[in-house]
Amino acid sequence: MFDTSETLRIEQMTARVKIIGAGLAGSEAAYQCARRGVAVDLYEMRPVRSTPAHETDRFAELVCSNSLKSDSENTAPWLLKEEMRRAGSLLMRIAAETSVPAGHALAVDRVEFARKVTEALEREPLATIHREEVTKIDEAGEITVIASGPLTSDGLSREIGRLNVDVGEAAGESVCSSTPVPNVAARGWGTKGGATSHLYFFDSISPIVEADSIDMNRAYMKARYDKGTADYINCPFTKEEYDAFYDALVSAESVQSHEWENLNYFEACLPIEEIARRGRDTLRFGPMKPVGLRDPRTGETPYAVVQLRQENLRADSYNIVGFQNHLKFGDQARVFRMIPGLENAKFLRYGQIHRNTYINSPALLTETLQMKRYPRVLFAGQISGVEGYVESIATGLMAGMHAAIIAGSATPVPPPRASAFGSLINYICHAEPRSFQPANITFDLLPAWEKKIRDKKERHRLQCERALQEFSEWLEESSHRAIG
Repeated sequence: MFDTSETLRIEQMTARVKIIGAGLAGSEAAYQCARRGVAVDLYEMRPVRSTPAHETDRFAELVCSNSLKSDSENTAPWLLKEEMRRAGSLLMRIAAETSVPAGHALAVDRVEFARKVTEALEREPLATIHREEVTKIDEAGEITVIASGPLTSDGLSREIGRLNVDVGEAAGESVCSSTPVPNVAARGWGTKGGATSHLYFFDSISPIVEADSIDMNRAYMKARYDKGTADYINCPFTKEEYDAFYDALVSAESVQSHEWENLNYFEACLPIEEIARRGRDTLRFGPMKPVGLRDPRTGETPYAVVQLRQENLRADSYNIVGFQNHLKFGDQARVFRMIPGLENAKFLRYGQIHRNTYINSPALLTETLQMKRYPRVLFAGQISGVEGYVESIATGLMAGMHAAIIAGSATPVPPPRASAFGSLINYICHAEPRSFQPANITFDLLPAWEKKIRDKKERHRLQCERALQEFSEWLEESSHRAIG
């Protein structure tokens, strides 16, 4: 018979973590567990069952754009990425290896990125890959990280709904939004007394065109304000061209919504036609803003500009930046070929819409991404209520770290509030449940600087400096909590 210390040692040696979903968050979580000596069972339902947005069965497939946002020093997205780099993120390392020119942004060849992530995890001796759908969760037994993403299957969605309703009843609080969610019962989501335990918004995908089909006699290469290298293709509009394009766009026909009535879009990623319907000039002050994009051939600033960003390392395809949409394919081809330089564009992918599902994290999760009632169940990625690739990877990294610590029979500690990690998680855990919406990392989420500093750049520099210092100290302490 073993004594207590020996029993604990054997439990640590045999502890496993179950990770559901091999997207951005799940892949990073699996790596973080494995590098700490904890065995993982990584479940991915593709290719057995696909989703409306994915095109391959590879891990960490980027379905919307290929950009991981700004990598300019002392910006909020840079801060979050820098914290991840310091924490040993697999996906940040592979993003650097597969990066493509994108000015001051970090963009990747999405095919190479997914291939390298998949190969890295398939080679990992502590990771066992399961190509099957998961529809049951052992909330009291297995340590489980749910990173099934915004396109969670109906079967797993029902199971998550069961857990969430239980938590809501136990806590005596609502786990649903005050905004009605259409056809919830028909989708098979967890419901109880008219309340829903899942929320969702609709997101859209931008089109991609073949590089050789872009008329560079009409377009020009430039970065906004000449910041970074001139990596973007810019298609300039005159006022007359813009007016004709605008009229065609707002009159174009959208895909029939079917059961998706009362579409609830994420404000930070609105379809281009929805932005246009808010006013004739909204595009010129949004995704088609010409400021800082003076045409080097004429020396003049266009009336409006459409930018295209390199999609892969071969530079044979470009993404139309900010042109996510919900239009019929025929109308996309007709309207978008009115963009100067894209008159003969060959579309490799048209824009699409898909549903992004997320839980009401403020009612359900602790600051270590564990469920309040079921602490052996953690959530990560977009389903946890963050928005964006970088934010999804970050929560996957945190969930993987915390799951490894739990597997070692220790108690995880949340990242410091001053850090980008801590501020993002603070938001999703403490926002108002009835008006909860997914969030990107911004300086608005970080604690305000105590002293008033008028110079915004200096204020942000100081916030980043403090964040990295506190994060590094926390990281050092956390390393002693994990196995290995």
